Amino acid sequence: MAEHAADASGGLEFHPMEQFTLEPLFGGGETIHWYTPTNATLWMGAAILVILLLLVVGTRRRAIVPSRTQSIGELAYGFIYTMVEDVAGKDGLRYFPYIMTLFMFIVVANFLGLIPMSFSTTSQIAVTVVMALMVFLSVTLLGFFKHGIGFLKLFWVSSAPMALRPVLAVIEVISYFVRPVSHSIRLAGNVMAGHAVIEVFATFGGILAIAPLSLVGIIAMFGMDVLVAFVQAYVFTILTCVYLKDALHPGH
Repeated sequence: MAEHAADASGGLEFHPMEQFTLEPLFGGGETIHWYTPTNATLWMGAAILVILLLLVVGTRRRAIVPSRTQSIGELAYGFIYTMVEDVAGKDGLRYFPYIMTLFMFIVVANFLGLIPMSFSTTSQIAVTVVMALMVFLSVTLLGFFKHGIGFLKLFWVSSAPMALRPVLAVIEVISYFVRPVSHSIRLAGNVMAGHAVIEVFATFGGILAIAPLSLVGIIAMFGMDVLVAFVQAYVFTILTCVYLKDALHPGH
């Protein structure tokens, strides 16, 4: 759990952000290159393996009376399928595999990050930025591919008074390009915050006088983190569906 030690003044010294440090899997060097396998690489690979076991191996029999694993896979499939259909419409269903992949990776990585001594890959802004940029570029290219210059109608609020439309268009453009920033920071920030607070509570658990309160705090925050693990995957996915809807139907 948390690492703590007495400093020169007799107090506690703890570093709750150390758990998010990237470390190479092999060798003791501190330099990490783009090709260096790290703890993030290991746990992203673990997330992919869990998804394969759940959705491929666990559902291979396709039994009429499903097993527990098949039931989980079917629930996840139905949940995301309904979300895509409700938010993006029937046209959005052709992009369901991409959205399903995003959701499963995020939710599995979030839950794996709750295992003691694991590494939370979705707390890394580099990981969430890549996913957010993939969504941003994909829906933008799709919008121009399907509508050409007509995709720019997304930024023109035709229902507003004519005098306000240019101003609103500037605001819409700015908010559109801010999307990948908010999309990525929301996920990484929420995951990181929960883990950091648990680390702080665990550190104070070493003080006998407040150990019971620290334990209560750890249990409460862990329960909150379980909820956050699912909710943040849901939020990232539903925002992806909203952006997809804008690409398919850009008119205000």
